[in-house]
Amino acid sequence: MATNLSINMELLNDALIVGGLKSKKDTVNLALEEFIQKRRAADILTLFGKVEYDADYNYKKARRRGK
Repeated sequence: MATNLSINMELLNDALIVGGLKSKKDTVNLALEEFIQKRRAADILTLFGKVEYDADYNYKKARRRGK
């Protein structure tokens, strides 16, 4: 799928240098992957403080159960 995008060439050239990749396409794809990964990680952080902790849970006992 061919797409025409107006991309800031200064940013793209800086990303090429920093990323050490050989092509603009690889640079953009890596940037998109990292963007998605960062956003998903931020979404996970919103769970902190919302998950109830069971102080009586014995994780060591749970590990032995499978043996």
